[in-house]
Amino acid sequence: MSTYLPTIKQLQYLVALHEHGHFGRAAEASYVSQSTLSAGIKELESLLDVTLVERSRRVVRFTSLGEQVADKAHRILREAEELSDLVQASGKPLSGTVRMSVIPTIAPFLLPRILPRLRKERPELKLFLREETSADAVESLHHGRVDCVLLALPFATGEVESAIIAKDQLYVGFPKDDPRDPPATISSSMIDEGRLLLLEDGHCLKEHALAACNRPELRASATMIGTSLHTLVQMVDNDLGLTMLPKMAIDAGILEGTNVIARPLKAANSSREIALIWRKNSPRADEFELLAKEFRAD
Repeated sequence: MSTYLPTIKQLQYLVALHEHGHFGRAAEASYVSQSTLSAGIKELESLLDVTLVERSRRVVRFTSLGEQVADKAHRILREAEELSDLVQASGKPLSGTVRMSVIPTIAPFLLPRILPRLRKERPELKLFLREETSADAVESLHHGRVDCVLLALPFATGEVESAIIAKDQLYVGFPKDDPRDPPATISSSMIDEGRLLLLEDGHCLKEHALAACNRPELRASATMIGTSLHTLVQMVDNDLGLTMLPKMAIDAGILEGTNVIARPLKAANSSREIALIWRKNSPRADEFELLAKEFRAD
């Protein structure tokens, strides 16, 4: 048996460097100085008597063995997180710390309605939030940086468990004086190829909108420029095109103070599912089911 076992802190430093590929960014993410992180990894290499990271002024490159160790470290840290979760789950439900990622097309519209009630009714719950795109949020979940994710399905999430919270209808937003303003709904065939404005890559709402329209030519011609739904609404308000908006955002007042009109999209897949997801076999599964129920109660 080895007389030396890596510490959790050393493994955290190694994983942070592997994820960020840069000593400065890894140190910032670990809330330590760059010299502290570098020294921790050096100590790990010295005690294991191996080189895990090749260093140069411009590049950080993991050795072949370093890649294997970093991958194993990911899994060890996740197991350590689950050990902590197991203990926490044995206490009072929805108490203590929950780290949750929320995607940008949900966070500003759903959370302001829910959080005040949660603070009042669940005072022992410490909910730490981070806003991330769907892909980044799922990665954070599988790497143990967060405990659960609030996002929209369908989306490739890997091995997770989930609880559906609500369905969210997609709407088409367009300028008030648009001559094609229909009385009730808009079919995908009514959307001009060159006028559709969508969020940048990385936002699942872009994929939901394109899938709902089911027109391959839209994928090639749509302008994927918006960094947020608020930006897209302002562009439409300036008669630069039209866009897709979830009902959740409209209900939250995103169109207030604009001359943008929204009508439901009439299509086979014209809604997204709002869901809470967590790692498969998490010992806190019952707690996350309860948290999803709290979101549904809104």
